[in-house]
Amino acid sequence: MLDEEKLESNTVADFEPPKSRFSPRSFLGQLSDEVDTSVGALALLACSFATGLTDGTLYNAYSTFVSMQTGNTIFVALGTSGQNSKPYGWARSLCSIGCFTVGCLAFSRFHKLVGGGRLRRTLFSSFLLQTVCVIIAAAIIQAGVIDGSVPSRRDPADVDFLELIPIALLSFQAAGQIVNSRGLGVGEVPTVVITSLLCDLVSDERILDPLKKNVKRNRRAVAFVLTLLGAICGGWISKATAAVQPSLWFVAAIKAIITLSWLFIRKVK
Repeated sequence: MLDEEKLESNTVADFEPPKSRFSPRSFLGQLSDEVDTSVGALALLACSFATGLTDGTLYNAYSTFVSMQTGNTIFVALGTSGQNSKPYGWARSLCSIGCFTVGCLAFSRFHKLVGGGRLRRTLFSSFLLQTVCVIIAAAIIQAGVIDGSVPSRRDPADVDFLELIPIALLSFQAAGQIVNSRGLGVGEVPTVVITSLLCDLVSDERILDPLKKNVKRNRRAVAFVLTLLGAICGGWISKATAAVQPSLWFVAAIKAIITLSWLFIRKVK
């Protein structure tokens, strides 16, 4: 009798449906994981290309940068003496500087609010917001709200202050990249600064070490090359299409892929 009951219980157990490995609770738990910095650095290198692509395109159209604030500072300074090449060009540069600064403040406070810059949920949320900003900027230009032709068909003396909208959005999201690089602990890839990157690269006492023995040097060199390539691509795309928005949609796609990648990048062991 006992043997029959035991056999029956084993048979029932054998036919119980397997429990799903995925559950909302386990997914939320994964969002609290710290991502592997060595893999996360690859996403930041992709951001370096996106930075070059964005700035190479926006400079052609609006004579301003959204990431490289050193150039914008010079443009603002030249504007005070009336030497900027475009009417109110200094206003575009000043807008970029201001929104970049606000973005650094907002993203850094957000990181502290959600628990730290290395958490999966922090990186995912940050890049999701960056992607949305780029999409909105590209959509505004695509819809014809402002002129996105390269070169512009508008009279140079005709100032359209609506151009400040995409500049503000793109500058704000660019700040997220450098805050992410600091939070992730990959400060050697700031993604938006070339001068300090080159300084750190060439002043590295171990610059001639083999590839596998100087990871930071490798990342700096690759980040510089990718930024340069991005700017070249931005210039060629805007020249070939005579428009700004194709490059911006390309940047949005890169950001979207990076955003999703944070859900799959392995955690720290």
